[in-house]
Amino acid sequence: MKTFSRALALMMTCALALPAFAQDKPVAGEVKEGSLKGKTLTFVSYGGIYQDGQVAALQDFVQKSGVTLLNDGPTEIAKLKAQVDAGNVTWDVVDTADLPPYVHCGTLFQKLDLTKLDVSKIPPGQVGECSVPAMNYGVVLMYKNDKYKDNPPKNWQDFFDTEKFPGTRAIDGSGDPTGGLIEQAFKATGGDPKTMTEADIAKAMDKVRALGPDTIYWKTGAESQQLAESGEADMIMMWTGRAMTAVKNGAQYTPVWQDWLVVMDQMTIPVGVKDTDAAYALLNAYLGKKAQEVLTEKTSYTPINMDAKPNVDANTTAFLTSTPERIAQGYQQNIPFWVKNFDKAGEQWAAVLSGN
Repeated sequence: MKTFSRALALMMTCALALPAFAQDKPVAGEVKEGSLKGKTLTFVSYGGIYQDGQVAALQDFVQKSGVTLLNDGPTEIAKLKAQVDAGNVTWDVVDTADLPPYVHCGTLFQKLDLTKLDVSKIPPGQVGECSVPAMNYGVVLMYKNDKYKDNPPKNWQDFFDTEKFPGTRAIDGSGDPTGGLIEQAFKATGGDPKTMTEADIAKAMDKVRALGPDTIYWKTGAESQQLAESGEADMIMMWTGRAMTAVKNGAQYTPVWQDWLVVMDQMTIPVGVKDTDAAYALLNAYLGKKAQEVLTEKTSYTPINMDAKPNVDANTTAFLTSTPERIAQGYQQNIPFWVKNFDKAGEQWAAVLSGN
């Protein structure tokens, strides 16, 4: 009887303790009042309207936590490496491009402890071992309305089919290759991107070359927008933000959403930060519904909290990529493959851009 009484008492104690444990579980966007008073964090990003929007999204966190938030930038991997190597890391949370957190996971960027973050509202497949998304946007195929009329392209395979869909193409030639586009080019050859090998990169590059000598390789987002607004190309590979602005300005183009290419900046915590818990608190606050709504309202980038409902105009809403329908239509590049083969792809892409 005594044994049963002890067991019952232990069960009751555990049951009473459960709410306390549940309260300790982080909730995206929440921070304890005054929890970081007297502390300083340095947030690093790419400047301009984007970083201004990120800072605005973090104002509730700053006010509630009492932290002093400093800003630096632009993000440069060489600078971060110098800090890590010297054992003097002054950047606490860093916004990076897609691939660096995968390339430098565990060396420059900490492997994340997901018990300190609420990632439940982030779209599937976007949380990395060393990163969470900072925002989303997409690369989308835009087609000229009066060129294709009742028979428009429906996917990237149609983009690469110049017989059924003749016309001038415009592609992102601003710098590094876009892994998702190369995978789609390989798919257009009849290959399976999931089983893509190093040798298949050349096949994909040849498919891009086969679009013809009149292909336009735009160098800036502004140039791609100008191409749409002037109607110069029949199909254009565009960043969603530029596509949205072009349509808003009267461009007579329509997006193809099937297999739009998912793009995301990444939020990371460097190896060797002085106050890891404070860095996690900032990250968790940034992932909140309200913070993400502010970010979108200030920048037009897509929020990464699926519950966020930013107050934006109809044109901006049409190009957000966070709805269940858009998430289902998105195409995510094979990041491990590109981490391993990025240099090789870069060399071959440079040859394509130079006309070789």
